[in-house]
Amino acid sequence: MAAPTSGKVVPLEKVADTVFSEKMMGDGIAILPDDNTFVAPFNGTVTTVFPTKHAIGLTSDSGIELLIHIGLETVSLDGKFFTTFVEAGDTITEGQKLVEVALDQLIAAGYDITTPVIVTNTDAYIDIISKDVTTIKKSETILYVV
Repeated sequence: MAAPTSGKVVPLEKVADTVFSEKMMGDGIAILPDDNTFVAPFNGTVTTVFPTKHAIGLTSDSGIELLIHIGLETVSLDGKFFTTFVEAGDTITEGQKLVEVALDQLIAAGYDITTPVIVTNTDAYIDIISKDVTTIKKSETILYVV
């Protein structure tokens, strides 16, 4: 699975939201993005685009269910600073643009831009192995082996 954006890798356990840090939604990593664009990390389908545009659910052709949650507590923005390019039911290809976000405006508004990338059906796999990297490049760096 490729990286959906560029930035620094943050261990999930260090995310300042217990829903993610305690892996209540599944295993994964987080990214401190330095790129405003988020792309499809694999070929698959858009499962859901939250009405507030801050999160998107995807399912890969091989069955991996992934949540990309851009920032923490960003649901309260009700879509401000976010632009989506797909909707639920769309077929996606790796590298396809999904969401753009004004990261500088999120930061200026006081939001934590840490972005959890969670395999929500973790239980369906023997293990989710994060690659040992500290910085990633969108569509170039492999994040997980599932």
